[in-house]
Amino acid sequence: MKRFHIHVGVKDLESSVQFYSTLFGQKPIKLKPDYAKWLLDDPRLNFAISTRTGEVGVDHLGIQVEEASELTEITDRLKRADLELQDEGETTCCYAKSNKAWVTDPAGVAWETYQNMADADVFNEKDASSDDNACCAPDDESSESSCC
Repeated sequence: MKRFHIHVGVKDLESSVQFYSTLFGQKPIKLKPDYAKWLLDDPRLNFAISTRTGEVGVDHLGIQVEEASELTEITDRLKRADLELQDEGETTCCYAKSNKAWVTDPAGVAWETYQNMADADVFNEKDASSDDNACCAPDDESSESSCC
């Protein structure tokens, strides 16, 4: 089963966590000093916020899958459509170990398709030792994603 994913950049995590906890009627399932995540069942949604995005607002959208076959189904469909798929493969980002790929829609919105495999202690493996705020969506100037 698939779950819709939205990642929003925020300036003030504490007030944002308060707001979204009230809106969703539940506290986040993961809360870090720079990140929070809710997994909602109604609607089926993975909603994340962080202070690590380049700008405030919607950072990227995505589809989270439970099975590797679902990820393959989506990425194969995107490849057959000749879309520029950036296959990131296994990575650590947003405090999770994942397998993922990225594509950009015609409006320039980054979409990730991914399967989370385990929790991680660092926001992303690429900046575990730095305070770099880069997050998530693929870098426009390269084919590599900056993280989650």
